[in-house]
Amino acid sequence: MKIFTAQQMRELDRLTVERCGIPYATLMETAGSRVVEAIEREYGSVQDKNCSVFCGKGNNGGDGAVIARLLWLRGANVCLYFFGKLAETTSDARSNVETIIRLTQNKPAGIKHIFEINFTELIDAETVHSEIGNDDDLIIDALFGTGLKRGLAGLFEEAVRAIRTSRNQLGAKVISVDIPSGLSSDSEHPIGPHVHANLTVSFTGPKIGNVLAPACAANGKLVIANIGTPEWLFAEVNSQLNLTEASDIKAFLDDSRRTATAHKNTVGDVLLIAGSRGKTGAAALAAEAVLRSGAGLVTVATAQSAQGLLVTQCLNEAMTEPLAETFDGAIAAEAITRALQLAQSCKALAIGPGLASHEATTRQFVREFVTQRTAPLVIDADGLNALAPWPDEVKSSDELPIIITPHPGEMARLTGKTNAEITADRIGVAREFATKHHVITVLKGSRSLIAAPDGKVYVNPTGNAGMATAGSGDVLTGLLAGLLAQRPQDALGATVAAVYLHGLAGDLAAQKLGQRSLLASDIIAHLSEAILQVGGEAERGNPQIITTI
Repeated sequence: MKIFTAQQMRELDRLTVERCGIPYATLMETAGSRVVEAIEREYGSVQDKNCSVFCGKGNNGGDGAVIARLLWLRGANVCLYFFGKLAETTSDARSNVETIIRLTQNKPAGIKHIFEINFTELIDAETVHSEIGNDDDLIIDALFGTGLKRGLAGLFEEAVRAIRTSRNQLGAKVISVDIPSGLSSDSEHPIGPHVHANLTVSFTGPKIGNVLAPACAANGKLVIANIGTPEWLFAEVNSQLNLTEASDIKAFLDDSRRTATAHKNTVGDVLLIAGSRGKTGAAALAAEAVLRSGAGLVTVATAQSAQGLLVTQCLNEAMTEPLAETFDGAIAAEAITRALQLAQSCKALAIGPGLASHEATTRQFVREFVTQRTAPLVIDADGLNALAPWPDEVKSSDELPIIITPHPGEMARLTGKTNAEITADRIGVAREFATKHHVITVLKGSRSLIAAPDGKVYVNPTGNAGMATAGSGDVLTGLLAGLLAQRPQDALGATVAAVYLHGLAGDLAAQKLGQRSLLASDIIAHLSEAILQVGGEAERGNPQIITTI
């Protein structure tokens, strides 16, 4: 699913009007209808419910005026609060507000449902706090849409605070139109006071503020509504941002489905170089994740003195190989010949979990292995630390791709940037690194990003804070390597699928165990259920946080 900026949405609306002959007024009417449809799907009939609708003077406010009218026609009691001067309102929005004025002036006797409209000049801060939302069942936030660029102040800030009070203290359900007012649609970072919605209905496609953390936390449940723009127009605005959907993962799993004649040597053989003395747990977690992904074989090559303990920690199905080690029990540079021999017959390689890269000889081993590899490679954890800052001699290609999975701290070391610089522009940092080095880059975190060498970026919607636990990244490394081994010609598809399934398994585990007590091994335990739920091997319902109507 494409993610759009505010400018791209303006262009899509213009193209819809010009090429498809759909007037702006029709788009506005459809948008309002979609919001009401989403409200009734989520909260049931609006008959006799008390609703406050907050409208600004832009097109978002026009959508709100349509919503207010439709709610009233469905039997709701509606109070519309219009923040702006009608004379300064966009033409289609003004037309919808004027329709409401005529409705309220000419309401037939006997119509019991309330329909009130209050303009800015009749509202002050005291009125906002004393009257708005006190007995509301539903509050519709249509103050500001995708065009907001600066933080709210004055009466708008007071309105946002009143909405938040009604939601948090009085139990009103808040529905935001396109994006919660006070957020910038083009930024993952809140720009000031903003609405916290229970439900957000975004039109045509999600915006950056709808899907990237921390801003996305204010959206509540996100619904994407088609208001008339055909998908074939999307190519005209050239969005390189994408939101991963379950259907994307199902397609990858279907493409890598094993045939009736499959055997362990045809469904993926992974070499995992991981572990050191005292750090064998990471290797064991990654190895199990490889096998749970569906790969046929995994061999864990580790420091010689760590092999004995690793054997007791790994699944019986995993194989181990000893490598020459340093005095401190890390893999030594002279292990490179044996490691490359083990790698020759493998479909995918992974290096890093528990490796202990502080010694110069281990760093030398990692660099030589990465530059001399003969298969697609996943690099994580100490494998990345051994390469920091990223060396120019380490090259990736379409034929021999490299996938890296850094958290922000590791990304800072790879790029020479600070942690603050990484988190300030996660999309830009991930895209720049991926395109500069031709490396598929997974920048982990809340709503992890996958950046491709061609500049496309994929936002992953699964996962939760409970996955911030030791070993979670090692599970992702193994899962990614296992999927890559099953379909090495589609490294990007394997990466997108691995990140999604890893997060979904964590979500399933959190539903049963809670986030606080979640362990990395719990993620592995729920991988099978995650794969089944997406539909890779059986059709089952998929509870998504994002819905399309």
